Amino acid sequence: MLKEWRYRRAVRRVEPGDGRPLKRFRWWQMLTRALFRLRLTHDDGRQTVYAVDVRHQNRPDGYVRAHLYLDGRHHAESRVPAVFPVRGGTVEVGTSAFGLKRCHYVTAEGTEHQLVPDPASAEGRRARLGRAHPALSRCIGFLSSAVLAAGLVLLVLQLAEQVTRAPEGVARYVGTFTSPIDLPAWGNVAVGLVTAAASTERALRLRYSRLLDGGAG
Repeated sequence: MLKEWRYRRAVRRVEPGDGRPLKRFRWWQMLTRALFRLRLTHDDGRQTVYAVDVRHQNRPDGYVRAHLYLDGRHHAESRVPAVFPVRGGTVEVGTSAFGLKRCHYVTAEGTEHQLVPDPASAEGRRARLGRAHPALSRCIGFLSSAVLAAGLVLLVLQLAEQVTRAPEGVARYVGTFTSPIDLPAWGNVAVGLVTAAASTERALRLRYSRLLDGGAG
């Protein structure tokens, strides 16, 4: 019921577009922009091309906005998470602190298809690496997950030590806990940078876990 309410609320946030043309993706936009496309074929063989353009910088109102283009023209926009009604279903867009976590076409029957990233985008380049070197791609993906899992363990250990440090608090009931891993300040900074890089790599593949990536963010 909550999911349905959020869905209807997202649909109501959609605003009409102004018809402006879609701009080409430039290489210097790889860290600030995501561009995905969806091609739908009509019964008579004609194709409709949708494009989702997301600029990761927050607008003055504090929100990231997703823009939907239809055959190269600005068709609609919404702050994320966004749900755009399109032919035969909806396009759903979600972001995290590290990029996109969802950009899918959901049919009326409930089938989901991830949109195709622009070849020039960071997501497109990561997808090309996956096609050209699948074994290497799997290793990178496993390493990203392992880094985030290790970072989560370190975070839990440090939090447990902090919570039980005050004698008048939790320590009165469960005793004190000393983390077996004591990192210096620069070590914590390094762990933060590495986990952010791992979550960014996963975002390029539209992979997201509330536990792993949410903890890193």
